[in-house]
Amino acid sequence: MPSPTYTGDFETAAIPPYDPTGSRPLGGDYNPLPYAEPQAPAGRVPGPVGADTDDPFRVVDRRGTQDLGLLILRVGLGVLLVAHGLRQLFGWWGGQGVTGFKSSIADAGYQHADILTYAAGGGQIAAGLLLVLGLFTPLAAAGALAYLINGVLAGVSSQSPGRFEFFLPDGHEFHLMLIVVAVAIVLVGPGRYGLDGDRGWARRPFIGSIAALLLGIAGGVAMWIFLNGANPIG
Repeated sequence: MPSPTYTGDFETAAIPPYDPTGSRPLGGDYNPLPYAEPQAPAGRVPGPVGADTDDPFRVVDRRGTQDLGLLILRVGLGVLLVAHGLRQLFGWWGGQGVTGFKSSIADAGYQHADILTYAAGGGQIAAGLLLVLGLFTPLAAAGALAYLINGVLAGVSSQSPGRFEFFLPDGHEFHLMLIVVAVAIVLVGPGRYGLDGDRGWARRPFIGSIAALLLGIAGGVAMWIFLNGANPIG
């Protein structure tokens, strides 16, 4: 609204006099609001310099006990693989040893049993150690997945043709559960408590994890087809 003394288009508002001593208020009834430092919204912290101006704040990473759960899952499968490999190669804890493991591989119909004996045992130990350390986690879990899938196929082929036992003692529920654990680790990554924890693909796995999953499945099936060739379902 124009003032009562409006005289034309070029009327301006008078600027109240400024008192640098602060002993008297500004002219008129003008009372400036106190200055308040801008605060970030609750639960957010300012982003780094050079961050996207469309999103100047980033959500604080709050994962609770997720990383601890991933650590337990990873270490559990890794320790089991290492122990199983040592048992097969060195005969520890009542295992077969190299000779017995080689015979079992040959009896299952695999070719090149002498090479597969060390490849299978050493591969388990290597994959298990990498899982415990959280290093190259998707690839390590994919290697474990390939071995476990191959083991299930070998177990199924040793049974009556066309028969699949799920429950123990003759079933495959234990190996199938380990397969589920390996698939989960491939998809979710190592978590924060691992040597891969600071890598971007480890914090937000997606395409790489899917590729590793497909690689593990294809590797297990390919080993069976090219090194055994038997039809597991008769």
